[in-house]
Amino acid sequence: MARIPAQATPLRIPALQCPFASDVNPHVDAASEDSFAWLLESGMLREPDMLERYKSARFGWLTARAYPLADRDMLKLLMDWCIWLFAYDDGFCESEDLSRHTAQIARALPEMFRVLHDIDSDEPVTNVFAKSLQELRARIAEHAERDQLDRWSTATKEYIFAQVWEAANRETDVVPSPEDYVFMRRRTGAMYPVYALIDIASGQRLTPDEWHHPDVRALTEHANDLVVWDNDLFSYAKERKHDMARHNLVNVLVTHRGCSLQEALNEVAVMHDQAVAQMVKLRSSVDSWGTQAVRAYVQGLEHWVRGHIEYSLGSARYMRAWPSGTQWPQTG
Repeated sequence: MARIPAQATPLRIPALQCPFASDVNPHVDAASEDSFAWLLESGMLREPDMLERYKSARFGWLTARAYPLADRDMLKLLMDWCIWLFAYDDGFCESEDLSRHTAQIARALPEMFRVLHDIDSDEPVTNVFAKSLQELRARIAEHAERDQLDRWSTATKEYIFAQVWEAANRETDVVPSPEDYVFMRRRTGAMYPVYALIDIASGQRLTPDEWHHPDVRALTEHANDLVVWDNDLFSYAKERKHDMARHNLVNVLVTHRGCSLQEALNEVAVMHDQAVAQMVKLRSSVDSWGTQAVRAYVQGLEHWVRGHIEYSLGSARYMRAWPSGTQWPQTG
């Protein structure tokens, strides 16, 4: 496993500007307990100790920060979906047996896509992740209008297909260019699928015109970039151990721009601050025309951005992987 080389001076994780509110759903503990029980019953965990690792990572708290206003039952569904994404990423996409073999991941696509679009087939659903996905889709459908369900299904399909691109890069030992990486990270990060649940969770449906409004699309894209770039920043040390951080913005900048590790960390923070400034500017525009549903959706994006930062800064999953002496910030 590749670790971060010794540094002459301690690494500094730069502060990230984030003016958005920090809240936690009051049902977090009860919903987390139920969600971990669901995960265990699903059969997605390949290793006996994985459940304890997930509990230690407190994944439920990320969802609780991202959806602080959801009621208890909805929060449980949202947690199950987010935990499915973690389990799929850990057990299928980053598995040493599968992640380097593009064809093996690609062969799972038909089952996943049939489930997502509820296509009748004589073929049984055998993949454990597809089975769980089928259940989740049915539960989401109970709360969603047809167009909302289609948004979620399409975004999830795009996320799953993007894993083939990552697997191909691993198989051929490629670190993508900054331009390709930023474009594809919007798909590999699974943020579009979770953002597609914001208006479902709030019960304030965006109309198709509102969903496709240029301001709303731009806000969604910036919020997507923020969460995945911040994740790359916090998780770089962890990903160096597993995947040489091929699919990590920090390493992409080091590899293709020839900067130092600290310079790359600083550059990601600059990109973060610029995207936050764009969100604040666009939010002012939305306030002038947006309906209550649109404003609730924008608030949901802000909860995700701030909630992910707060969760990550308190997560042993990321912090323990960094060298001792690494300097960590408080949120700005």
